[in-house]
Amino acid sequence: MDFATLVGLIAGIGLILWAIVTNESIATFVDIPSLAIVIGGAISATLISLPMQKAKIAMGVAKKAFLTKSASPVELINTLVGFAEIARRDGILALEEASKDVDDEFLVKGLQLAVDGADPELISEIMNTELQNLLERHRTGKTIFSTLGKYAPAFGMIGTLVGLVILLKNMDKPEMIGPSMAIALITTLYGAIFSNLVFLPIADKLDIRSKEERFVKNIIIQGVMAIQSGDNPRIVEQKLKIYLAPKIRTGVGKEE
Repeated sequence: MDFATLVGLIAGIGLILWAIVTNESIATFVDIPSLAIVIGGAISATLISLPMQKAKIAMGVAKKAFLTKSASPVELINTLVGFAEIARRDGILALEEASKDVDDEFLVKGLQLAVDGADPELISEIMNTELQNLLERHRTGKTIFSTLGKYAPAFGMIGTLVGLVILLKNMDKPEMIGPSMAIALITTLYGAIFSNLVFLPIADKLDIRSKEERFVKNIIIQGVMAIQSGDNPRIVEQKLKIYLAPKIRTGVGKEE
């Protein structure tokens, strides 16, 4: 669970609700038709702008903003160095048994290719291609939420214009002008809230998650290539430590 995403969302909603209840009833700011225009309109426009095949993966990718736990690069490097030691001591075929408890499918696939005796160029090509496909799926998820964030304020304005048209048609009823104007402006409020508190922040978080995963996968690729070439475990460690910031390199070799 990514608590930063959850805490930020709860805090943002909580502050808005606090500002509302301090001066007015929450019921004043609830309007289902306005909500339908903003959410329904943003989703509809997003479906129009993107192929259905890409739109279907939105929810699966969105879970990464809430449920993905960032992998520890230090722990990963220690694991790879451990595999290098096994390969050095017992032979590369021993990695097939040693990798059975590994949860990372990308790492397991790389080790399996090395165990199978694939050429280094082929291993690099397969793993980099899979990485690019993974990043493309991430870009699609980010694009979907960026698109929702782009259209939500626009449909908020559309809802406001609809409300103003209704207001102007009832100008002969002065008692309805104030309440009607308030309802007309609610859609603009909804559009701004959903765009800036939900859709665009999730898009930014997905972009960060994608960069983190690319970083980790590149470490795996380099580690597998070093193991496949028979490098000494210390050399493997040195090759991979350069990916880390100097202040956390001391953790390599100390974690189990």
